[in-house]
Amino acid sequence: MGEARGRVIQAWSRQGTQPPPRIVGGEGCRFFDAAGRSYLDFSSQLVNANLGHSRTEIQEAVQKQVATMATLGRPWDVEIVDELADRLAEITPGDLNSFFFACSGTEANEAAIRLARAYTGRDKVIARYRSYHGSSAGALTLTGEPRRWVGEPGVPGVVRMLDPYTYRCPAGHPTPCPVCSGAPHLRELLQYEGAENVAAVIVEPITGINGVIVPPDGYLRAIRDVCTEHGIMLICDEVMTGFGRTGSWFACDRWGVVPDIITCAKGLTAGYLPLAAVAVSDRLSGWLQDSVFPYGLTYSAHPVACAAAVAALQVYQKERLVERADRLGAVIEAALRELAERHPSIGDIRGSGCFWGIELVTDRATKQPLVPFNPGSAAAEPMTKLTAAAFQKGLYLLTHWNMIVVSPPLIIDEAEIREGMALLDETLCVADEYVVGSG
Repeated sequence: MGEARGRVIQAWSRQGTQPPPRIVGGEGCRFFDAAGRSYLDFSSQLVNANLGHSRTEIQEAVQKQVATMATLGRPWDVEIVDELADRLAEITPGDLNSFFFACSGTEANEAAIRLARAYTGRDKVIARYRSYHGSSAGALTLTGEPRRWVGEPGVPGVVRMLDPYTYRCPAGHPTPCPVCSGAPHLRELLQYEGAENVAAVIVEPITGINGVIVPPDGYLRAIRDVCTEHGIMLICDEVMTGFGRTGSWFACDRWGVVPDIITCAKGLTAGYLPLAAVAVSDRLSGWLQDSVFPYGLTYSAHPVACAAAVAALQVYQKERLVERADRLGAVIEAALRELAERHPSIGDIRGSGCFWGIELVTDRATKQPLVPFNPGSAAAEPMTKLTAAAFQKGLYLLTHWNMIVVSPPLIIDEAEIREGMALLDETLCVADEYVVGSG
């Protein structure tokens, strides 16, 4: 059995490490390994298990669709696909009423960029440095963080923009800040690149794995206004932040901003099956009536995945989970602020709804990160120890460099939040050992 397990190649990982525990099941906000240990899922797996584990509504919808029509290539008309599109149109902002269905967020971003370039007739795309947009050639080039290095030189035409990272602002965060207010920095880039050459600006409204960076109020609106002024498509990558994660259906709703395109995945089926969507404005869908959509996939709009998504949306709405996530945001924030009072390794806390980031440092005064940007295995040791300690205590955490991402399923109750925070309290003692002067 051990030899067979070694045949599975793990994503973004060295393959010679100790294999993870064999997971055999899950229920609600917990999952279980073969040894009978239970783990509180404080990360919704990869921030996609928004509804937790073993939801019977989704299981039953999938079984019904498999028995009815399990697979069918496009362009055949399938009722469940149209139903999903209708339900999405009820919750997407503004006039984003038409949808292309892909299999992953990566593919959705590929499709969005190709559509923006086809519609505008322009080549350049502006993306931010602390972004992650996917791992295929185009999406990896859009990605700003170091994982893109393995794919370089990448797809031509991508231009980098600095992030509205107020805790570590690259501009020093003067008042007003040209980067964190959005428009001045973008206008300067357009001056250098030629606005007439730029097809799209793509942003995560709240940055995901690279820091849970919440921009200042007004930032996204300023980006929207500059894009509108120059006929540039604004694409919001809501793969991680969509479907209630931040306390609204989509993170852009927090600021009342309607992009031209939204890409989403993860929470669309709550992780039960692979599915993504590209939501486009009426202007773009009108243009597509006489123009070819420049993208396609064998498993686009897979009927079984669409059935899972319809069932997931019904659960979100029936249990009012978007409103619940918004309400739980205050509970999570208060608990994290209490932890910050006890743990000097906590440098910053930021987030919204059920999506929070804890930035760990060795010195609050200097903001020296617990582990450096893009660390090697030796430099990453403090976070490796912290993550392992949490898992040993029965708490599953998603971590990245010096960040802990607290993103539990939207169904979590306050007792489970308190339980997770108590375990996190114990775990953070590992990080505190590295704080300057702790010895």
